[in-house]
Amino acid sequence: MSILITGALSAKAHQLKQQFTDSEVLLGDFEELPIFMVQSGKMLKLPAPKSAAYLHEMLAICLDNGVTRVLALNVQEFQLLSEAVQLFDEYGIQIERGYDGL
Repeated sequence: MSILITGALSAKAHQLKQQFTDSEVLLGDFEELPIFMVQSGKMLKLPAPKSAAYLHEMLAICLDNGVTRVLALNVQEFQLLSEAVQLFDEYGIQIERGYDGL
């Protein structure tokens, strides 16, 4: 199973990715990503937290990509995801804050 780290354009996301050498790590961001990175599958385009369907879209992305753990680097993303932690937990997906120490 995979780990999804949000904030793919940040240095912190790449630092965190290096800590998980024994897991598949996906990087995603709601900010504009280089199209070649998305097309190559190296990064995922995530929905903007302001989207009314944000939680539904994030859950779908997690399920489609076998994600079992989400490390949210953006405070707004974490706040929204933490409101639905029970829903994600029902699908075996852990929501964690990844922005400590920023």
